[in-house]
Amino acid sequence: MTTGRAAPSAARTWPFLAGFIAAERRLGERARAAGRVPAFVYEFLRFGVKQGWACLFGGLICALLIATHLFYPADAPLSRYDFLTLAAVLIQVALLALGMETWEEAKIIALYHIVGTVMEIFKTSVGSWIYPEASLLRIMGVPLFTGFMYASIGSYIARVWRLFDFRFTRHPPLIFTLPLAAAIYLNFFSHHYVADLRVLLFIATSVLFGGTIVHFKVWRVHRRMPLLLGFVLVSLFIWLAENIGTASRVWLYPNQAAGWSPVSAAKLGSWFLLMIVSYVLVTLVNRPQPAPGAVAAPERPAGSGAARPAA
Repeated sequence: MTTGRAAPSAARTWPFLAGFIAAERRLGERARAAGRVPAFVYEFLRFGVKQGWACLFGGLICALLIATHLFYPADAPLSRYDFLTLAAVLIQVALLALGMETWEEAKIIALYHIVGTVMEIFKTSVGSWIYPEASLLRIMGVPLFTGFMYASIGSYIARVWRLFDFRFTRHPPLIFTLPLAAAIYLNFFSHHYVADLRVLLFIATSVLFGGTIVHFKVWRVHRRMPLLLGFVLVSLFIWLAENIGTASRVWLYPNQAAGWSPVSAAKLGSWFLLMIVSYVLVTLVNRPQPAPGAVAAPERPAGSGAARPAA
């Protein structure tokens, strides 16, 4: 299955960005020649720019949530939620047309849109949260743009994977990670009726990914970080984005109906588990590759019926 790395970046195919690329390359060479501290500062700034580019889809969605909360007319013929849905579709089309997003990333967004919408329908039906405004483009009380909010997580993971050329050491095989993701997703539904198994899911996640190292290339060489730490950091940023969503009254938890208050820090655990689901979905398209010099996991014998392990 393709990894998406072969697709050229938009920056290299847009003529008006050619000058920027050349200037950036000269800046990097100057920083490198100036010594370790300027080189570190340059690499740090490059890291931030790449992260911002990876967040493109999610960042645009967050900007829309804030802008429509502050400026969208209450008496507009088109409801705010329907406007958000149409705007999200247009953003998706524009990103693909301009080459700022690959078709592989679009596939992940579509898949996660479905996964997120199904969970939204269930969660709103049991009163976990509400969408207080009216709209036409909705399914069973869930505005259609909500799927794009979930999809922005998958979009970020797919984009950051490509931009930083992810490689891995001791990555668990799909034959283990896929059942874990399925169990996590099922628990988001089942815990309303039976025991909440999230503690066991946290333990299982730690066992599977505890030894996994992600190697990411910011500039000239691959850096390394425990993958679990990366999951935690991304979950924190998703939680901050959720506070933006509730502060802009796109959706509300029951305790926020009378007035806004920050989303409970306990939600970080939920976002961490949802991150695992998102990550595993991305690995269906971008199969983990071994770090330079690492030995890939052996394949199962042909005809064994088992899935091929990831690196």
